[in-house]
Amino acid sequence: MKVLHFFKTYWPDTFGGVERTIHAIAESTARHGVETQVLSLSRKPEEHTQRLDGHMAVKARLDFELASTGFSREAFRKFRMLARQADLVHYHFPWPFMDIVHFQSGHGKPAVVTYHSDIVKQRLILPFYRPLMTRFLRGVDAIVATSPNYLDSSPVLRAFKAKSKVIPIGIDEGAYPVPSEADDAWCRSVVSELFVLFVGVLRYYKGLDVLIHAAGKTRCKIVIAGSGPVERELKQQAKTLGHDNVIFLGEIAEPHKMALLRNCLGFVFPSNQRSEAYGLSLAEAAMCSKPMISCEIGTGTSYVNEAGRTGLVVTPSDPVQLAEAINRLVEQPTEAAKWGRAARARYVRLFTADRMGKSYAELYRQLEVRNH
Repeated sequence: MKVLHFFKTYWPDTFGGVERTIHAIAESTARHGVETQVLSLSRKPEEHTQRLDGHMAVKARLDFELASTGFSREAFRKFRMLARQADLVHYHFPWPFMDIVHFQSGHGKPAVVTYHSDIVKQRLILPFYRPLMTRFLRGVDAIVATSPNYLDSSPVLRAFKAKSKVIPIGIDEGAYPVPSEADDAWCRSVVSELFVLFVGVLRYYKGLDVLIHAAGKTRCKIVIAGSGPVERELKQQAKTLGHDNVIFLGEIAEPHKMALLRNCLGFVFPSNQRSEAYGLSLAEAAMCSKPMISCEIGTGTSYVNEAGRTGLVVTPSDPVQLAEAINRLVEQPTEAAKWGRAARARYVRLFTADRMGKSYAELYRQLEVRNH
């Protein structure tokens, strides 16, 4: 069975959460006889069209971007050609340009949408986009929400509940390096005391400004690994407040990330807006048997981290509560270890790439049969 994925960006141009999810779906469904192609936009289409881990990453030239939406004239032709060859088209929402390409192509193939997030930041354009979005979502055969929490809390998804299905994003433990002695030694060299860890792109909705405020009341170090648009402001904030227990590591190699995960007290994920629809980093922490701290924002973060079972879920944007939760990991190591074991068990039960691949392959087959 041939499946075409369509999203605005993909490896090797960018390595965000949606791109990692598409890659994991491609790899895990391959074990069920699915052949994948991914079409995305690129400023270097000739250079970046390549075979990646058993599937093709095809690029159309990115002409320009407007309100985080990439546009491409070449995408119309390439999408039509690839959709003709495919048995099913798999879209990744949101990307308004994708809806236009879908209707223009008239491909007639079964179509599934993975609904990654509501439109949060570009609220001003939503009234203009809503008629097209509604028509697009009404026209596809199935919609996949990445958690039951998001399906329940999204006003858009509620309108399409009858055709929606939940398939949690899964990750493949075998794809992660096992940290060596040298990686552990590096970890001890950058932080020699007890610490909690955040890993991710430093974006406005990650709530890291709240975490830095909380740092003044925590009894451990706070390690922030990653870079991103708000990095400079966060470093300045920590300096202004005099919170020298916050350690910024910038971009780190995967073995170093795994060493940090192995050696941290727990994982803190203070995202405070619905732009954080899932939190793959939480699934990685659960895979590594770590207790988690996250915020209740009505999205998949509270599905990966189950309050009181795999860690603590606090009120968003509340530095006092966040500091108390971090200190609880320091003061109650037995309880924290119990949460970590429960997090690992939950990962094995719900968040493996194998489970996700099997669920998507079953959905693809159902849609293929239904459309014949």
